[in-house]
Amino acid sequence: VQLQASGGGLVQAGGSLRLSCLASGRPFTEFFMGWFRQASGKEREFVASINQSGDKAAYAGTLKRRFTIASDDAKDMMYLQINNLKHEDKAVYYCALGSSCPPRDYWGQGTQVTVSS
Repeated sequence: VQLQASGGGLVQAGGSLRLSCLASGRPFTEFFMGWFRQASGKEREFVASINQSGDKAAYAGTLKRRFTIASDDAKDMMYLQINNLKHEDKAVYYCALGSSCPPRDYWGQGTQVTVSS
């Protein structure tokens, strides 16, 4: 299984960004996909996850107000829409896939999100 995250970049505070993750390979009959992020000097933290059919999502804390996870099973794609970006959103965002939620069995390489003033 390979996970390839993309879509990160430099965005002004208050702006929006959509991250994408392409999953190559399906190691489980049923699986979950999700996003984690790791800021410099901090531990990796859970952001959001979604089930294979894309109809059930889970979010960490208050992130649901600004983050939206979605998936396209036919295209093996997962997305994370981030609105009203804040400086505290600056981190490397990783996509993950697993047999349970939150998914932790397979990881992508990460994509950097930087927020400017």
